[in-house]
Parts: sequence; structure tokens; C-alpha cells
Amino acid sequence: MEMMTYLGWPNCTRLANDTMELFVTTDVGPRIIHFGFAGGANEFATVSNQLGQTGGDEWRIYGGHRLWHAPEAQPRTYYPDNTPITVEAHDGFVRFSQPPESTTGLQKEIDIALAATGAQVTVTHRIRNHTLWPLELAPWALSVMAPGGTAVLPLPPRGRHENNLLPNTQLILWAYTNMADRRWHWGEQYILLRQEPGNTTPQKIGAFVTDGWVGYARDGRFFLKTFAVQPDAPYPDIHANVELFTCDFMLEVETLGPLVKLDPGTAVTHTEHWFLFDGIPTPTNDAGVTAHILPLLPTR
Repeated sequence: MEMMTYLGWPNCTRLANDTMELFVTTDVGPRIIHFGFAGGANEFATVSNQLGQTGGDEWRIYGGHRLWHAPEAQPRTYYPDNTPITVEAHDGFVRFSQPPESTTGLQKEIDIALAATGAQVTVTHRIRNHTLWPLELAPWALSVMAPGGTAVLPLPPRGRHENNLLPNTQLILWAYTNMADRRWHWGEQYILLRQEPGNTTPQKIGAFVTDGWVGYARDGRFFLKTFAVQPDAPYPDIHANVELFTCDFMLEVETLGPLVKLDPGTAVTHTEHWFLFDGIPTPTNDAGVTAHILPLLPTR
């Protein structure tokens, strides 16, 4: 762990082991603005004309990985995280905390724990209620992925008609979701969404992913997220625990925790486990996912 100037911000925290590195902004955020192999490319997108900026009342996407609270609403969700945060080194992890939001009374924290070796990190997202009344929300973790890749979303187990008379799959569409858009691939076992630089028409989908993983393939690398699934708990956005969104410069790989009624003085957490693999072809169909990505999934 070291403090250094990165992408125009003078007080970024670099966390690294022998394989991977992360940079976290502390002048704004918390944002994990860089994640990748040590000395390698950033798996996250960044917004060049926003780098190094601080202050102001306008929310900026910046890029990287952030924590929000769902369901999405304007202006509640878009609280500008443009002020300095605190950094605390603990035994085995580092905590990054923003001040409580003046408009919502909620405080966002991100704990980062790197594995001793290898490209694996645990990211724990936490939202604390500093108000005097209960608030209903869900923790929402959003990774803004670099352009030109393909997101992979697994569907629940498939089966034969005679053995499956009731539905087992939930897909959530937004008013602007176009299932005929060329960036989608609708497979039998997987949905693929390709990021197309310069395509200004946004696309989004939500799903309840029972397998507890989602990922993004780009330039021979695969970024894998795993997370806990609570099938009987209520989730936001018509019961979505994974959402994919793409526009002209990035693709967001998002996971959500269940909706909770957060009492004053309490907190809710949502944990993702990140893995990064090299030498992985970008899939274009189910067969590619089965051959190259399924063997990467950790044993549960």
C-alpha cells in the first residue's frame, strides 16, 4: 500500500501484490479507478475530461468502480462524490469511507482485501444509515469496464419441456432495451452483450443470476465477479441481482444485494470477489463460454 499521484489526483492509494494492482482515489470517491495486472492495462474505463477533478455539485462518473444505493432515482442516487475520503489500514484489508451524504444521510464504504498472491481481491461494499429513520435500499456495485469487450451473463439451468412446466428465468428490460440490437447475443445458456465504441444508443438488461457470477472479456483477459445469492430475498428492479449497461464509451457490469429496511445506526454489506485471468478468448456464443470461461469459475 502506497500513496501516489495517479490520473491527475495527487492522493491515490495503490494496493498491489505480486500479480495485480488497484488504484483508489481519495481526493474523491471512493472509486477504484484502476484494476489490472501489475504494470498492465486498466480493465476499467475512465473519462479523460474528468480525471483529476474535485469539488463541485455535479455528479461525475469518472470511471472505475463505485458503490451506489438502489433503486435508481434522480437526484437521490446521483449524490456527487467529489470530496476527500478517509483511508484506514486494517489487518488484512483497507477501508475507504466517504463522509455521510448531506442529502440522504447515507455513508458509503468500500473494504479492499487483496489475496497474498495471484489476481484475486475481495471488495466489500457497505452503506450506513446516519439518519433518524429507517430507509429502504439495496447496495449496488458498478464496474465501468473499458471499451471493446463482451459481458457474459449466465442463465439459470436449462431443461426439457416435459420436466419444466413452470418458469425459472427472470429477465428485466428497460424502456430503451432493444432486443434486436446487434450488440446482443441471446444464447441458450448465456446472454452476451458487446461494447461497441462510438455507438451512442444505450442498452441495458437485468436478471436474477442463480449461479452467482458475471464477467467481462476483453483483449485476451477475463474479469470475473462472484457474489452471494439469496433467492428468497426481495431485490430491486423487479428482482435483479445483476445488471448490464452499455453506451458509447464503456460497459457497466453491476451486481446488487437484496432490498433491506436499514434502521438508523445500522449498515448493510454486499461483497464481490474479483478474479482476473489472462489468455482467455472473447466468447461469441455459448460454446466459447463453456470452453474457456466455465473452467475458470472457483469451486464452491
